Amino acid sequence: MKVPAKVLTIAVLFTASCTVGPKYVKPSAPVPPAFKESLPESFKETKDWKLAQPSAPSLPAKWWEVFGDPQLTALEQQVAAGNQDLKVAEARFRQARAIIRLDRSAEFPTVSGGASLAALRDSQNQPYFPIQTSTTGLFTLPVDFSYEADFWGRIRRTVNSAREETQATAADLATATLTIQAELAYDYFELRSADAEKELLIETAKNYNDALALTENRFEGGASPKSDVAQAQTQLDTTTAQETDIDVGRAAYEHAIAVLIGKAPAEFSLAARQLREQPPVIPVGVPSQLLERRPDVAAAERRTEEANEQIGIARAAFFPTVMLSATGGFEGASILNWLNWPSRFWAVGPSLAETLFDAGRRRAGSDVAIAGYDAAVATYRQTALTAFQQVEDNLAALRVLENEEKQQRDAVASAEKSLQLFTNRYQGGVDNYLQVITAQTTTLTNERYEIDIQRRRMDASVLLIKALGGGWDINSMPSLPSLKKG
Repeated sequence: MKVPAKVLTIAVLFTASCTVGPKYVKPSAPVPPAFKESLPESFKETKDWKLAQPSAPSLPAKWWEVFGDPQLTALEQQVAAGNQDLKVAEARFRQARAIIRLDRSAEFPTVSGGASLAALRDSQNQPYFPIQTSTTGLFTLPVDFSYEADFWGRIRRTVNSAREETQATAADLATATLTIQAELAYDYFELRSADAEKELLIETAKNYNDALALTENRFEGGASPKSDVAQAQTQLDTTTAQETDIDVGRAAYEHAIAVLIGKAPAEFSLAARQLREQPPVIPVGVPSQLLERRPDVAAAERRTEEANEQIGIARAAFFPTVMLSATGGFEGASILNWLNWPSRFWAVGPSLAETLFDAGRRRAGSDVAIAGYDAAVATYRQTALTAFQQVEDNLAALRVLENEEKQQRDAVASAEKSLQLFTNRYQGGVDNYLQVITAQTTTLTNERYEIDIQRRRMDASVLLIKALGGGWDINSMPSLPSLKKG
């Protein structure tokens, strides 16, 4: 019985539309309804946003501008053009896009052609039937055509997998950019904190020098022992050494900033300036937003779908491969009859190949793909959990440090008052100089700790911004339709 051509066409189209393997469903992530840690009081004062609103505004793309430091802004703007790690990430993104085009080429036929010229001579010593030796020519001009019919969706899934990897690589680039920008801001505030601490030590050394002059005058007048002079000198020398030691850390941060913006440390320097900035108010939003604002979470989710495509590719190996091939051209014995119409030849037809025994290779390949998908899902969920942890950690740090800074400010005021009292009592001959030394040490320790708390608050602000994804959101990632052609 002859099957109608229309029925065959419909059957072929139906078969060609089949794609084996599981359909992707975005895995769930453990998203809490709200963050555990409460906001710092300074965050609650703003009226621009509310924590419970999903529409709360996110950070701007140039998030570092919320710190209001022109020097930091100028440095951050040099990262994209100068940082070598970002150039690596950007090259990998371009590489991933090129792989889409590479994989898409399998959706189209392969056509090849060539020409060959040869002179042939038969041997006189051929077995069985010796013939008279003759020399002939062989001129061929073939054109070959081959095409794999993607009945089971292997090629389509391969292309989709490349697109999803490209999306993930774009998110990797955003993650690298955010990481380097945050590292630059972190190092910058560490450097400014060192400047503030050095300025404090310089001013303290001046005060200690005045105290040394006081003890020397009292010693010369017979009002104080020589030990007071020695103690005052020791206090001054210790403070001077601490001031010098600050330069070690400051130089390291300055060198790190130079490398982050793509410069050799010898070509870069920052003038000293105190840390004047206060932590900005940061729109935190709700936990469910975090999955849309973290590029590393988005990259992990895209690789989960990519792993799902690999399962389909592995299952397609269980089905036969259908190839459509054709060849044609001209073949002649001499250049005179090479391109004549009677010299034409052609052959066309499909071929089907199916593996009958592979000792479990395809089954193992499928198991590998399934295990890879399970690992990708776990990675996605762990990345989301880590994101929540980082936000909670830095919210807690900002809240606690804000309260601690107020307490430390009171401690500094008390220490300074105590120092003034003991100094006055020493000048009046009521107390010995040990009391002054103790008060000086306590005051300096509290003043340095106050600077350290401010540094930690700035660092926690940077880390919170990084934990929230900076100014990135999922709409910044190239969509699948835009990657259709790679």
